[in-house]
Amino acid sequence: MNYGEALKHQREIRNLSQTELARATGLKQQMISHWEANKGLPNIDFCVRLAEYYDISLDELVGR
Repeated sequence: MNYGEALKHQREIRNLSQTELARATGLKQQMISHWEANKGLPNIDFCVRLAEYYDISLDELVGR
């Protein structure tokens, strides 16, 4: 599983749309879409924000 797939998996197992996740975390939906499509990687600050929101470790967030 690559990073984009791992990010998408975490969102989908919580039944969240990209828009819902963006609203809940303050991230832009376009950024989430970009990351999930493997067109770029989030910086560590965004990873921490997502991991905290999901209440998981950074390793879990990226599929490790």
